[in-house]
Amino acid sequence: MTLIASAKRFGKRAIAYPEDTVPVISTGDWLRERSFDPKTAVGDYLSSLFPILGWITRYNLGWLSGDVIAGLTVGMVLVPQGMSYAQIATLSPEFGLYSSFVGVLIYCLFATSKDVSIGPVAVMSLLVSQIIKSVESSHPGQWDAPLIATTVSFMCGFIVLGIGLLRLGWIVDFIPAPAISGFMTGSAISIVAGQVPALMGISGFDTRASTYKVIINTLKHLPGTTLDAAFGLPALVFLYGFRIACDKLSKRYPRHSRLFFFASVLRNAFIILVLTIAAWLYCRHNKSADGSYPIKILKDVPSGFKHIGQPVLDKNLISALAGELPVATIILLLEHIAISKSFGRVNGYKINPNQELIAIGVTNLVGSCFNAYPATGSFSRSALKAKCGVRTPAAGIVTAVVVLVALYGLTPAFYWIPSAALSAVIIHAVADLVATPAQVYSYWRIAPLEFVIWLAAVLVTIFSTIENGIYASICASLALLLIRIAHPRGKFLGRVIVRRGGAMPQSGKSFESSSFKSGLDEDYEREVFVPLAEPGVSRPTHDEDGVQVMPPAPGVVVYRFEESYLYPNSAVMNERIVDYVRAYTRRGKDLSKVSLADRPWNDPGTRGGTEEEDEQKRNEALPLLSAVVLDFSSVSHIDTTAVQGLVDTRNEIERWTDAPVEFHFASILSPWICRALVAGGFGFHAHDAEKASQVAPVVPYLEGEHHHPAQQHDVESRGDIVEQAREPRGRLSSGADSKQQLDADAQVEVTPVVLEVADAPHVTVDTPFFHLDLQEAVRAAESRVRARRV
Repeated sequence: MTLIASAKRFGKRAIAYPEDTVPVISTGDWLRERSFDPKTAVGDYLSSLFPILGWITRYNLGWLSGDVIAGLTVGMVLVPQGMSYAQIATLSPEFGLYSSFVGVLIYCLFATSKDVSIGPVAVMSLLVSQIIKSVESSHPGQWDAPLIATTVSFMCGFIVLGIGLLRLGWIVDFIPAPAISGFMTGSAISIVAGQVPALMGISGFDTRASTYKVIINTLKHLPGTTLDAAFGLPALVFLYGFRIACDKLSKRYPRHSRLFFFASVLRNAFIILVLTIAAWLYCRHNKSADGSYPIKILKDVPSGFKHIGQPVLDKNLISALAGELPVATIILLLEHIAISKSFGRVNGYKINPNQELIAIGVTNLVGSCFNAYPATGSFSRSALKAKCGVRTPAAGIVTAVVVLVALYGLTPAFYWIPSAALSAVIIHAVADLVATPAQVYSYWRIAPLEFVIWLAAVLVTIFSTIENGIYASICASLALLLIRIAHPRGKFLGRVIVRRGGAMPQSGKSFESSSFKSGLDEDYEREVFVPLAEPGVSRPTHDEDGVQVMPPAPGVVVYRFEESYLYPNSAVMNERIVDYVRAYTRRGKDLSKVSLADRPWNDPGTRGGTEEEDEQKRNEALPLLSAVVLDFSSVSHIDTTAVQGLVDTRNEIERWTDAPVEFHFASILSPWICRALVAGGFGFHAHDAEKASQVAPVVPYLEGEHHHPAQQHDVESRGDIVEQAREPRGRLSSGADSKQQLDADAQVEVTPVVLEVADAPHVTVDTPFFHLDLQEAVRAAESRVRARRV
């Protein structure tokens, strides 16, 4: 082999390496693997924008019955909920119906989920009300509430559509479940607190203020409760009581469970119908001189679509909304993607997050032409749709027809709907968004820090605003992620001998093909590497179960990375390895024989006397480091900073040992990691470039060594290092001295197992310090240590 003329330089050290080791993988290979036909790619991309084309041609009558039932049921729930949520957004009820109609109709054209129902939701409605309040306070009288809400719908739809078209839906995965649950819980509490005054007929304070202020003011104004409470409280009691009764009856009479299910579903429409009739009977003859009634009712709800047309976009309004758009977009993304993924997992299909974002974006863009306010996926209606047996997204068309009928034919009846009844429907619907105690306790048990994030999101939402709650939860989640990346976990390993009886697998067979695989009816023995319970001790340790954990052979350190090796964590990992080496291995240079003038300023040692003698004795009792084994089985990525840090670690360790130290790598998963390590001078004898070009590599093996047929030529002529590396591995035993250990190693019979080249695609024959697994990496390192001792 020839050497590359221009050596690579890392730090202060020039490294020459065999030319054949460079092309572990090339940029050209990477580009060829990802090459594509532009015409086919564009066609596939355009066809993927309309998933309906994949199933509409196979639509049949068997699907129709399920879709009709689900569509009608969801429609009867959506009409009262849509008007109720419009009240949360401080809009007239018809705007909730506009959003409901457009959402369910447009979504079916772009959907990859059959269960999700799009329309007004409680959290988004609450945010819209806060946005309206913010804009009206900063620009009083300049824009009305419907225009502000429609502009928010247009801008959010445009942003979400762009994210979906650019296939950036993966950004949603950066927000964990506890953060989502936290601000959803806080928002649900805020909504309930804001609806209690309307439920009780209490007025005289701002119900859009911070949640804690609303709760305090509600308690202060309880003596001012009006007749509205006679409609609101019975409605709320009925909704909960009827649902509980239906659940218990369905369990007691399982044959009629579906009947009880549909009866429970209709409870919202039923209570609205009953209370509307009651309000009409009570209020029609009790109208005061100023035109008011004894209770608050909806009054006029315009029939049909009164505001269809091109959306009005005011640049000044868009500028005023700029600070509110990020949080509105986040809610649209999070709520919909979380719901669609959840129902996809439950019902056994996979959704396309990017396509779902496109669906949400188009829905809100088209909705702005109907003067609708932002709509996204609803958990309660989606769950109802799934339980009704929906078969395809076409059920949304049936739901749209129900909303359309209500909008054109039932608006005169909406006049008498009590506001307190709608508040009861809202409270009953959003209470399910509050996380259960069992769910919250699971956060604490799984990850206490994530429980803190959940709690922070709830508290910030209650004591501030929903926007601050979302930002707080997201920032805390990202901070926790960065801390985990910058402070990775890693363990120094020892070995455990796992035995069953006293015999090894049959000669000529690997462990996988031994009798263990056929029934555990014969004896076997193997090694398992586990974290050292007491790092650095030279004697075997025992855990609570009495399992013997032994450190590697003296002079060998084994470390397992548990994270990818990247620039945020490379310094911590390198420092951890160097500190361990300094603590538990011997310094190569005796500082007692070095004059004080020649000692380094930052490591002067002792100044003589008993202290220096004790230090010298302790130093002599420790082994001299010869090899470091790094387990890369959990490392999927590595970058330039990490490689440079690894080179610096090697240099610092070699200054400590005053001798070359071998670095062995096990279980490298990616050819790019191999390429990066080779570029840093790892994987072969970098200290002697001439020897590196002449010595045959140690080819990785399992339960023995193997050579590819192309390597079966005169290995003895390659030098003594090859013979040292081929020495068989022995099993460490407690209390054995070096001579006994070497004798035991010599008696171990190693059976070769031939592997195909395809079994080790990332380990080349020119990198003898890259190994297929940790066991063989440690074996090779210990073999060289024993050879040096001999």
